[in-house]
Amino acid sequence: MRGVVLYGALGKFTWRMLATVLASQGLVIFLAALVARGLADAEGDSGGARWLWTGLGLAVLCFLAAGLMRRPWGVTLGWVIQAVTLATAFVVPLMLVVGAMFLILWVGSLVLCRRVEDQVAERERQASAS
Repeated sequence: MRGVVLYGALGKFTWRMLATVLASQGLVIFLAALVARGLADAEGDSGGARWLWTGLGLAVLCFLAAGLMRRPWGVTLGWVIQAVTLATAFVVPLMLVVGAMFLILWVGSLVLCRRVEDQVAERERQASAS
């Protein structure tokens, strides 16, 4: 897949879409952290606060990464967040579904937005040539 990158500068449209995915993901992770704390409390586990703070940290990391998408390593940080989000399924099993959905959005944004940017650039080249 040509559009999938692990590191490097992105076009304006691509990094904006990826930032939107990460910001949305941060909101969902924040809510999942609340669920993880509630589940731990309901099961009598004393680690509820730990799961809450871990989830809040990951949510904040999502928001920071959304702001850093312009940097070449921003997309790498986004990939790390996708992997960590999938790993949260060990705490809240339904996060596997949520993580998979955000991974699909992430990869889809990388591929489709790069394709759109390539088409726009080609149209601009054709317009300037004629």
